[in-house]
Amino acid sequence: MSIYEESLEYHSLGRKGKIEVVPTKSVSTQKDLSLAYSPGVAEPCRMIHEKEEMIYEYTAKGNLVAVVSNGTAVLGLGDIGPSASKPVMEGKGILFKKFADIDVFDIELNAKNPDDVIRACEMLEPTFGGINLEDIKAPECFYIEEELKKKLKIPVFHDDQHGTAVISGAAFLNALEICGKKIDQVRVVFCGGGAAAIACANLYLNLGVRRENIIMCDSKGVIYKGRKEGMNPYKERFAVETDKRTIAQALDGADAFVGVSVKDGITAEMVKKMTKDPIIFAMANPDPEVLPEEVLKVRPDAIMATGRSDYPNQVNNVLGFPFIFRGALDTRSMAINEEMKMAAVKALAQLAKEEVPESVSRAYGGTRFRFGREYLIPKPFDRRVLLWVAPAVAEAAIKSGVARKTLDIGQYRDSLESLLGSSYTVMRGIKRRVLTAPPSSRATIVLPEGEIRKILRAANIMREEGICEPVLLGDESIINAQIKDLGLQEALKGVKIIRPSTSELRESYAQRFTEKRQRKGMTYFLARNIMKQNIYFGSMMVEMGHADGMIAGISQNYPDTIRPAIQAIGVKDGARLAGIYMLIFKKRLLFFADTTVTIEPTAEELADIGIQTAELASQFMVEEPRLAVLSFSNFGSNNHPLAQKSRRAVEIIRQKMPTLKVDGEMQADTAVSAQISAESFPFNQVPGDANILIFPDLQSGNIAYKLMAKLGGAETIGPILVGMNKPVHVLQLGADVNDVVNVAAIAAMEVQLRRKQGLHAAK
Repeated sequence: MSIYEESLEYHSLGRKGKIEVVPTKSVSTQKDLSLAYSPGVAEPCRMIHEKEEMIYEYTAKGNLVAVVSNGTAVLGLGDIGPSASKPVMEGKGILFKKFADIDVFDIELNAKNPDDVIRACEMLEPTFGGINLEDIKAPECFYIEEELKKKLKIPVFHDDQHGTAVISGAAFLNALEICGKKIDQVRVVFCGGGAAAIACANLYLNLGVRRENIIMCDSKGVIYKGRKEGMNPYKERFAVETDKRTIAQALDGADAFVGVSVKDGITAEMVKKMTKDPIIFAMANPDPEVLPEEVLKVRPDAIMATGRSDYPNQVNNVLGFPFIFRGALDTRSMAINEEMKMAAVKALAQLAKEEVPESVSRAYGGTRFRFGREYLIPKPFDRRVLLWVAPAVAEAAIKSGVARKTLDIGQYRDSLESLLGSSYTVMRGIKRRVLTAPPSSRATIVLPEGEIRKILRAANIMREEGICEPVLLGDESIINAQIKDLGLQEALKGVKIIRPSTSELRESYAQRFTEKRQRKGMTYFLARNIMKQNIYFGSMMVEMGHADGMIAGISQNYPDTIRPAIQAIGVKDGARLAGIYMLIFKKRLLFFADTTVTIEPTAEELADIGIQTAELASQFMVEEPRLAVLSFSNFGSNNHPLAQKSRRAVEIIRQKMPTLKVDGEMQADTAVSAQISAESFPFNQVPGDANILIFPDLQSGNIAYKLMAKLGGAETIGPILVGMNKPVHVLQLGADVNDVVNVAAIAAMEVQLRRKQGLHAAK
């Protein structure tokens, strides 16, 4: 099936199109209806009538953008009309929602006359917090935007102009840095005389390119002083005194080419005559003005960008408009001005220099990205763009005076993390607690799988964020080679690397391990050989107080990782090991146990798992732990031994922790549905609001958390191992970098708590 056939099927299968409207408030009872509509709705109407600004408090206006087009310049299709433009506008809407949680109505206007478009947008102002103009031909688009900016008190942004300008501007700054060129000295040739080219040229001027160093070309050639053919007032601003008449002549000796025109706009032969390290942004879609492979054959020193995702350095507008509007809406800005656009440019340019998360690599088939010639700007699926661009835009809006609402930028950035997923919010709280300790008392976490690249990237983040000080186990030459290949020499400078087989600690570890295991078949000779294994050596580092905790398991099965830790460090007296996952939903945090360790727990073991999970939950949550012991039975509805086991576990928990809110045995829906609990089980001590779910066996717990993660949309943090004498956590095979960092933060927090309780031995 071709991509064109796939696209038609994608748009037509099931519910037609790509968008729908969903309610944000409950409308399931008569009371809900009376609040949502008559008579209750009259009160917010009165409040808004008295003070119009209250519309932002009682309606969706503050998070609602109109994507407006008349279909006169759609993608590469030209003037195909408003109806045919609708799939594009719907697509724009889902990008707003996906990347910045902004709601959109797409509005296709049957209006060729620009004054009709202006009037329509004026009439829409009460409904929307902002207007995104899209796919309107030049020069009418300039006039429409200019007039709307004068008339409206909400931000208006023509993305075809400014989106391309902002993203390419960020790439341009970084390209100049890489090739060592000064912005006030470079000569730039623009190809295209439409909306995007003129907007790019204007923005590049603001960045510092000198006007006399710009030559703009269109389909008629160079735009020069005195030219009559194909001119308009917007092109006239870039007319220059020159005897050059063709783009080939303009490129001779130029430093940069910025193309927003058509396929084959230039040739590789033209590029040959550009200066050293030419910057070539061939951004025509779907086919660039010149293909990167053609350029690199003749100019291997070129720095290339295109508008396509199958080449490095994609200039994609989705890096801009969702986040620019997010910052503008949240400050209730009256406009999107030059200061806000420049803030977005600089934020994107700076973010490209940061370490790229594992999640971005996964989204691009495992490709690794590092700032350089083939990575000038962040990737669209880098979720950090929201945290960098929106606050920068908001701050610029406040400072430049167009914001009607002032924000604390630090708190605003924190609030945006919830849009990335609730796990960001949870982990931020944990990391902040860890960072309250002085750097001198930072936890030391040993990483036995130190030769693995994921672990090295995680170690870099641990250090960078101040979570802990990692210790890497493995062959020094392999680890150092990997560090160099990843470009982390400076970041991991001075990190402790230990090869267990040659370490002077091996003898003392073997001796201690023999003492612990001598009545279980262990001899000193055998222990000495075992200590060559990273996982055993790491476990003994923790046992001997040479490290505060250990994280392992990314490259081997769970049992093979946990067994050495149990043998070397041991389980707390009277405790039962359990693997706990935090499952984070949009408005709810749940703990699932046991998900990784005990296959068929007894009632006593189930009770101990429940108590330990409640203790763990109390470290993470402000709200009170509420524990439900699950079964296929509800409060005695079945007397099967499995139901009896869950029932007995509740009794034991109540005896040991009488103040803990716990109930069961109960079915899963009874544990999480207040309605079911209230209607059928009014005596339930955990009336449908459980935040801890204890499963009757490993099989059900493991299945449940994986189904919720893959089908239920839950974000997961874990597994968190409880019951060990010292902080040890076993990762799932194949866990990603973010998982490793999250578990390291949890281990560091555990070290802090143990120190406060006097349980952690000094190193």
